[in-house]
Amino acid sequence: MDILLKDYFKLAYQNARHRKLRSWLTMIGIFIGIAAVVALISLSQGLQSAIAEQFVSLGSDKVIIQAVGSGFGPPGTGAETPITTSDEEVIEKVKGVDNAVGRLIRSVKLEFEEQTKYPFAASLPEDDEDIDLAIEANNYEIEQGRLLKKGDKFKVMIGHNFAEDFFDNSILLRDKILIEDVDFKVIGILKKSGNPQQDETLVVPEAAFREILNIEEDYDIIPAKVNAGEDIAIVTESIKKALRKHRDVEEGKEDFTVETPESIIATLNTILLIVQGVLVGIAAISLVVGGIGIMNTMYTAVVERTKEIGIMKATGAKNKQILSLFIIESGLLGLIGGIIGVSLGIGISKSVEFIAFQIYGALLIQAEVNFWLLLGMLTFGFIIGALSGALPAKQAAALKPVDALRK
Repeated sequence: MDILLKDYFKLAYQNARHRKLRSWLTMIGIFIGIAAVVALISLSQGLQSAIAEQFVSLGSDKVIIQAVGSGFGPPGTGAETPITTSDEEVIEKVKGVDNAVGRLIRSVKLEFEEQTKYPFAASLPEDDEDIDLAIEANNYEIEQGRLLKKGDKFKVMIGHNFAEDFFDNSILLRDKILIEDVDFKVIGILKKSGNPQQDETLVVPEAAFREILNIEEDYDIIPAKVNAGEDIAIVTESIKKALRKHRDVEEGKEDFTVETPESIIATLNTILLIVQGVLVGIAAISLVVGGIGIMNTMYTAVVERTKEIGIMKATGAKNKQILSLFIIESGLLGLIGGIIGVSLGIGISKSVEFIAFQIYGALLIQAEVNFWLLLGMLTFGFIIGALSGALPAKQAAALKPVDALRK
């Protein structure tokens, strides 16, 4: 008795439909696991792309220097030996460096209309050339008013979200705010960028920043621009060498870091891959549970369909045909679970993308749906189903026609 492949799938599909509730319960573990994997991977890939785009806007001709910190928070937080104005001078003298701009990032006391909060504020340098580099490095674009310029001591510019949502009432252009009990005038509101850090920024002229916080020489971060045509890797090593000599530290024991956008992206991608691996590993537990569910269902099917198997074998069905039928049936359950899981996973990731867009007003978090990921998950669903049904199928094929017909 010859059976075509399409007949196997037709019989398998009819058997699955016959036991609808049990089939659905069997597939739950499969489609939950696959949905979780698809959603997590597509979102993490989208996050990697978003991070890369942020650093592309920073530019490939810049390096970031900061002190090694001992805690969480902005650059330089908790550093035992902060970077200083003298470090900035050393960096600017390094061959290949066009300009270096030190910046402060500190928590400040902020008051507006009888409300008090403690946000982080960033400094902006005083020199015109340094201001231009800071604006370029952070991609500041003005929406209302103007950008800070030389001589704007007690004036500030703020991010779009900071103006709209930080206090109960919106901060408007030319409003007065108190920073560390000192009056500052809002002279610029930045365009919404979709980057939460930038959209919630508070930028204060460096001279005023140092005065209100009583900071003399420290910096928290120093972005440096490399001359056109210079090898950024060579310049980076030159900066490290110069700072080691200036700060009197040995190689390998540096109390500072010098990073390029590429190295920062590589580090973040490594972290994302580790997190992604852990989350996918947790999701895989659901796939194992789904596989056990399919195995249990197929064992039950063997018991329920003993007489049917006996009739098939009595009419000429061979062991390999019975085996194939049960393996394809269990594989089909896994495949259907995979289809549902993939659809659910895409729906979850796209929902997260939509919600993020509503919150941030930009596609900061995107779901990147990879065709090969979807194909792989569908194939995986079928394979895990088929493997889970292998032992029950073997048991079904081993039944003797006479014994099967007696039951």
